[in-house]
Amino acid sequence: MTTLRQDADYIVGEAIKAVLPDAAVRRALKGKTFPGRLVLVAAGKAAWQMAKAAKEELGEKIEIGVVITKYHHVMGAIAGLRCFEAGHPIPDEHSFQGTQSAIDLVSGLAKEDTVLFLLSGGGSALFEKPLVPGAELQDVTEQLLACGAEITEMNTLRKRLSAVKGGRFAQLCAPAHVFSIVLSDILGDPLDMIASGPAYPDRSSCEQALSIVKKYGLKLTEHALRLMEEETPKELANVETLVTGSVRELCAAAANACRALGYEPRLLTDQLCCQAKEAGSFLASVARSHSGERAAYIAGGETVVQLTGCGMGGRNQELALAAAQGIAGLNTAIFSVDSDGTDGPTDAAGGYVDGGSLAALQGMGLNPDAVLRENDAYHALEKIGGLIMTGPTGTNVNDVAVALLRE
Repeated sequence: MTTLRQDADYIVGEAIKAVLPDAAVRRALKGKTFPGRLVLVAAGKAAWQMAKAAKEELGEKIEIGVVITKYHHVMGAIAGLRCFEAGHPIPDEHSFQGTQSAIDLVSGLAKEDTVLFLLSGGGSALFEKPLVPGAELQDVTEQLLACGAEITEMNTLRKRLSAVKGGRFAQLCAPAHVFSIVLSDILGDPLDMIASGPAYPDRSSCEQALSIVKKYGLKLTEHALRLMEEETPKELANVETLVTGSVRELCAAAANACRALGYEPRLLTDQLCCQAKEAGSFLASVARSHSGERAAYIAGGETVVQLTGCGMGGRNQELALAAAQGIAGLNTAIFSVDSDGTDGPTDAAGGYVDGGSLAALQGMGLNPDAVLRENDAYHALEKIGGLIMTGPTGTNVNDVAVALLRE
């Protein structure tokens, strides 16, 4: 009989395999014709994988291109394409350099030319030409991360501090046509918010941006505040967009894997959006209520972490650790992973706990509540074998958390 941990690892592997972007990119390109020049720009955590699939599908038709992705996510050279690795979730100089290369690439194109724009989550940090000094943009990003702002709130502000977000990159491509293939990492697939919408009309307003600044008490310079009052493009005539891949598919794949192992899958939500610790506590409560069943309770989405300490971890690791106390002694496991394979600024995809994890932590002198206050879930889970390590996956469609119950 397999262990709960073996079942969890199988479910994670099957779920991620189902949302890899290769086949989706090929489907989006099948039958497409591009009469003029075709240049490729790919940005986001899944950029390399998407670009590789496009190059294999279109071959020499792609004249040249730029790929900008997260550190350690480039898995080899792609003929004719220049690959950059850059900072995430905080943009850095490599983000700015890669984006400038993309801007240079699309400058001077004709109306009959096409920019094949492959976009995935993480693009808000990786694809950036700031309208404020780089250090100032990094400071604003750090403030937003520390206060637990939702991703749509963060991106509403990022658009106004950027020369490429909020539809501005599509303007830079004009008069060329932009064919955009998007891998969604935001609940509900709002195209103007995924990677801050570089090639999609912006639906957020200046009033909303200023209210977010006020809500979190953000410290912005006078120049940044003036940018909050400058409106973003609301119409773009040169863009065609296709969405491929989402958290719904991730949850469905996880459910299929659970069913194959004999667990009855039950989807709780694919719109999870709350504090990671609260989500972990909630899943533990669900597990206690249904103890004795052979079932899997699934929640997809993206939680947030409010930084109160100086430790190391990510939202999925915090979710798992927060569930440890609630399932102590039960024949149950709770695990949560980021589909891109890197949870927060760590090399882990997420975290795993089961009915014995609390005792294991306490045996090492660790108090989960204290660890969570310090935001140090990584090191605590590492000590009890609770880290889930997949390596970079090449996709990015939010997170999936599962409460796995045995009789």
